[in-house]
Amino acid sequence: MTRKEARARFTETIVHDEYDLKLDQAALLIAAEDYPDLNIESYLGQLDRLAEMAKTGISSDASPLVQITRLRHLLFDELGFCGNTENYHDARNSFLNEVIDRRTGIPITLSVIFLEVARRIGLKLYGVGMPGHFIVKHTDKEQEIFIDPFHGGRLLNEEQCRAIITEMYHGKIKFQSVFLRAVTGKQILSRMLQNLKVIYANARDHHKMIEVIERMLLITPDSITEIRDRGLALLANKHYSEARGDLEEYLRRRPKAQDVAEIEKRLSQLRQRQALLN
Repeated sequence: MTRKEARARFTETIVHDEYDLKLDQAALLIAAEDYPDLNIESYLGQLDRLAEMAKTGISSDASPLVQITRLRHLLFDELGFCGNTENYHDARNSFLNEVIDRRTGIPITLSVIFLEVARRIGLKLYGVGMPGHFIVKHTDKEQEIFIDPFHGGRLLNEEQCRAIITEMYHGKIKFQSVFLRAVTGKQILSRMLQNLKVIYANARDHHKMIEVIERMLLITPDSITEIRDRGLALLANKHYSEARGDLEEYLRRRPKAQDVAEIEKRLSQLRQRQALLN
């Protein structure tokens, strides 16, 4: 599959509403642009087989807790899926095919696997996008169960989730109950792409950063900060005309933004370069 074909399929996938969005397929299509030989159907089949394995030993009317316990044991104890604590910022941790192959990843990709295998066995789970850490949860009228796939699928309660935020941010971020709300499939995809964007920005790989932002804008076309960041990446890659369009659009829509002076300075330098080239 070429990059162009992968992008087209990704576009087709995310136009669906949340009820019809195929999260596993969309996540693999994110990877397909970097892995042209990626066989998406093969990886979907691997998720199917994980679901068949998870069904072993539990009855069809097993409680959610029993199903969660079985899935945790399968993925993290039997198969050895784990959080990549040694090389957290490796881009491979953000590609679902690599996480399936290597059985290690970051919180959000491990959570996607947990969510998608659970869906296949009839267990409804939701992604929870806490600041700095992604988990999943089951919720019904009787209980709310939080699961942390990055840390071996440990079960959490609200107080423990609160403690995670306190520890990560040293008390600088006050815990709010909204942190534990379920997120949509498109929000999960956006967060996966955001992780890649940060990785490529830190590596100064502006080309890959542009490709990631373009896909983020397919999900949230009105994200003006992404338009700005694409403009800056285009500028760094010397695509002056496209960069100018994005940065001028940002100033038009955010005339009172805190970084207006900096963007205006960049635009002034860009126009001077264009004048010299012309």
